[in-house]
Amino acid sequence: MEMLLIGVTMSLLGLAVSAVLFSAATRDERQGEAEAATSLAVATSEFFAENPPLDSPPVSVEVLLMQIERHVRAEKDAAESFTSSPTLEALRVPTSSPLVR
Repeated sequence: MEMLLIGVTMSLLGLAVSAVLFSAATRDERQGEAEAATSLAVATSEFFAENPPLDSPPVSVEVLLMQIERHVRAEKDAAESFTSSPTLEALRVPTSSPLVR
């Protein structure tokens, strides 16, 4: 019976020590995350304060959506042609999309 009590006591002591060490190890990360979030919020507010919003954007949203759709179709066609005949030359062919430079 004494051996059982000693085993249970040692287990609880080990659990308590592990909990204290774990909380000490994660406390620094939580403080760092809070500081990083604060500094990120300050950085983004400073960034957007420098650039006031445009009254009229240079390109309309519809034009941008059409360009993106064209780019996605071109990439899909390139992927399908590569999967139909995979070669090293076909993998290195440059894209014809104007969105990729």
